[in-house]
Amino acid sequence: MVRRIVVALGGNAILTKDPSAKAQKKALEVTAEQLMPLIKNNDTQMVVTHGNGPQVGNLLLQQLGSDSETNPAMPLDTVGAMTQGEIGFWTAQAFIKALANNGLGNYPVLSVVTQTLVDEHDPAFQNATKPIGPFYTAEQLPEIKNQFPDWELMADAGRGYRRVVPSPKPIEIVEAEGFAPILESGSLLIASGGGGIPVIKDGKGYKGVEAVIDKDFSAAKLAEMVEADELLILTNGGDVFLNYGKPDQVHLEEVSVAQMRQYVEEERFAKGSMGPKVEAAVSFVERTGKIATITSLDNVENFVKFGSGTKIVP
Repeated sequence: MVRRIVVALGGNAILTKDPSAKAQKKALEVTAEQLMPLIKNNDTQMVVTHGNGPQVGNLLLQQLGSDSETNPAMPLDTVGAMTQGEIGFWTAQAFIKALANNGLGNYPVLSVVTQTLVDEHDPAFQNATKPIGPFYTAEQLPEIKNQFPDWELMADAGRGYRRVVPSPKPIEIVEAEGFAPILESGSLLIASGGGGIPVIKDGKGYKGVEAVIDKDFSAAKLAEMVEADELLILTNGGDVFLNYGKPDQVHLEEVSVAQMRQYVEEERFAKGSMGPKVEAAVSFVERTGKIATITSLDNVENFVKFGSGTKIVP
């Protein structure tokens, strides 16, 4: 029986120090090759989702730099759609190449630009917490605040300061019902990039809102809606630790969802980095009774062979 796994890639895994399209496409080609062990034995179907925080921030800076009445900057929801399209295009190309390199060229690859429904009354709209764009040093802050007085900036995991925007929780993936025939065809699906385009109900339709949905929470919702057997969140930091970076740090391997929920409520994980990933993984396990794993992209082969990583179980 073929199992289905949703793989969540971080936007920082796509954007290297070189922000050019060529460099980002190359990074995705490496990523796609690293993920091939997941499906090489034809016993696993992979659904891929990805972050877009750095790309959204950079595109906003480009637009603000040329803002005018004849060439106005686009709103945040539209910028999210633009980056979802570009990263989806690069990711699809990368997987097509990797599949061919590994004798799996019969897999169709589809990238779908998707919307994610949120609650217009979500308290997140009153409390911006989602980092996007590049890091700034403390010395750069006065200049950035002067240039962009409406921005909210926050320290991010000791790596500098970043712009933060509202990050409401996803309620559902609008296009999810259309995924069933795609997945039944055996295709490799790329969806909900950057958490999906945040939308609220608008009469009989939807309208976009100025926000960025956390891609890990969206990945958990996507995994739930496509009835995935496992959610795999791949991070730059790798597995989950208690007291990370301290002499008494503890590596978490297999943890019950009840125990991990307690750690979340005790705020044992950094809010700007590992915290949302753990909380998203916990929410998936609680809602579905399935397994979620958090580890690094470099550890995928060991994850396939030995099940290594931080595994959250029912």
